[in-house]
Amino acid sequence: MPAKQSGFSAVRPPEDESLFERIAEGIESRGYIALPAALPGPVTESLLHYLGRFQASHFHPARIGRGTGEAHNRFVRRDRIAWMESDDPDAEAWFAWTERLKSYLNRRLFLGLFSFESHFAHYAPGDFYRKHLDAFRGDSNRVLTLVTYLNRGWEPDQGGELVLYAPDDGDEIGKVVPGFGTLVIFLSEEFPHEVLAAGRDRYSVAGWFRINGSINRQLDPPR
Repeated sequence: MPAKQSGFSAVRPPEDESLFERIAEGIESRGYIALPAALPGPVTESLLHYLGRFQASHFHPARIGRGTGEAHNRFVRRDRIAWMESDDPDAEAWFAWTERLKSYLNRRLFLGLFSFESHFAHYAPGDFYRKHLDAFRGDSNRVLTLVTYLNRGWEPDQGGELVLYAPDDGDEIGKVVPGFGTLVIFLSEEFPHEVLAAGRDRYSVAGWFRINGSINRQLDPPR
């Protein structure tokens, strides 16, 4: 089932205000921002608890493409994913926090964000995701990509970094170590990125804020 947020409160705790403003400033000035260990502790812990309840059978090989064009391609990506359900008690804190972030960014940057979807991703040792875009111009309604990590004690020499590339010349602009609670947010149509192979199991949450792509009463589901 698609993740829905309509039942969550948009009231922001005071500690969210400065974090949301840092995110907005990064998006406004550069189109992306990476913030180590920035996701509030209670939200990160609830995600970790949610993940801990999953069995291996919950995860399935990730696909590339969308709709009828979806396909498995182990030369491009090898992670396994499990979509999150917003009505799960352990997901409530996460979806409430992303709802507050969505409301803030809409007021601050006038992005017109409408819905949010997210999934867990598991990269076994050696798994990767080659350079790609999360959305293509005119072809998708994903606007912002949000990634956070659930890996305690991650060491820099364990690999698994998220690599961001510049939209214009494709030069590398940064690597993000997948440490616990780190946040990465960027414009989905603008920034190619990839996930490098790691030496240990790597867990993350990938999410997308979307605009409303419904046309002629044809509902545009989040996924």
